[in-house]
Amino acid sequence: MISAGIISPDIPEQREEPEQILIVRLGSMGDIIHTLPAVGALRQAFPNTRFGWVVEERWMELLCAPTCARSGARSPQRPLVDRLHVVNTKAWRTSWTSAETWHQIAVAISDLRGPRYPLAIDFQGAVRSALIARRSGAEVIYGAVHPRENAASMFYSRRVFTQGAHVVEQNVSLAEAVAHRKLDLCPVEFPHDPAAERRCDEQLRQWATHDFVLLNPGAGWGAKQWPAERYGEVARALAQHGIASLINFGPGEDALAKAAESAAAGAARPVSCSLSELIALTRRARLFIGGDTGPLHLAAAMQVPVVAIFGPTNPVRNGPYGTRSIVLRRPSSKTSHARRVEPDAGLLEITSTEVLRAARDLLGISHG
Repeated sequence: MISAGIISPDIPEQREEPEQILIVRLGSMGDIIHTLPAVGALRQAFPNTRFGWVVEERWMELLCAPTCARSGARSPQRPLVDRLHVVNTKAWRTSWTSAETWHQIAVAISDLRGPRYPLAIDFQGAVRSALIARRSGAEVIYGAVHPRENAASMFYSRRVFTQGAHVVEQNVSLAEAVAHRKLDLCPVEFPHDPAAERRCDEQLRQWATHDFVLLNPGAGWGAKQWPAERYGEVARALAQHGIASLINFGPGEDALAKAAESAAAGAARPVSCSLSELIALTRRARLFIGGDTGPLHLAAAMQVPVVAIFGPTNPVRNGPYGTRSIVLRRPSSKTSHARRVEPDAGLLEITSTEVLRAARDLLGISHG
């Protein structure tokens, strides 16, 4: 039986610094990025605490460069956490009867329990993340009173009334309950992979591309996807101001990239890259244009100006945070997380002219 207490972030300061803290935020890309400010603030408040993080294998490059060791002294290649615990729950769920899967799970649990974390924070609020926090052996587990999946709260020993409109603010309020004090936000640090940085610079030199905008036509599901052809129209107009456009696309988004490239009529170039390379590329972008998806939140966290094109998801909760931005959303778009394939009707009302106007404003280009 788990003994649980419900607490508020507004509690008196506590000076005792925990020896270790385990962060549980498995995925996805945007959600991990939205958790980084809270963990960075905790790191600043507890400079002597060792931090571990449990993350899905596909997202680990957001926390650690691929050639860097997963544990040990922090460095530019792994700037935030002292130890990384990598899992692959998606693969495990698809082959849960396999002996190899159970072997991998056993190895992962052993790795997780090895450091003997006294305290864990579940920023994900799902049953599987709460179970992982419990399996770590941590005596104290923090989580939200109202997590994403209600059953997850059964595994928490400290349930927190999170506060704030934006998900970043909600995560920070959970961290403040752990720290027993108000926390100061600091710039988010992403891994600096020297090899990825060199590849990025070499590719941009080959393309003679220096002043560029990063376009991202993909999104988690169809209802959030602004038409790819309109990205091409924006790229074509930006080219008239001497600004190149690169079209970022991920696995399964080839058709979107080709549609945007075709509409751009030579004014945009498609780019598919690893997470480490995307981090390097985003560092060099002058502006990002895209919908509610991980690369947009990466750009915002890196303080790259953002034109955000929103449909069914609410930018008050999920919009770009911490950077100059212009958010475009029609009143006819109703908040929904239903993973519909058809583009949101309100999203389709946003024109390429409006997006171009927002881009010019953020780039400081006259509309004359």
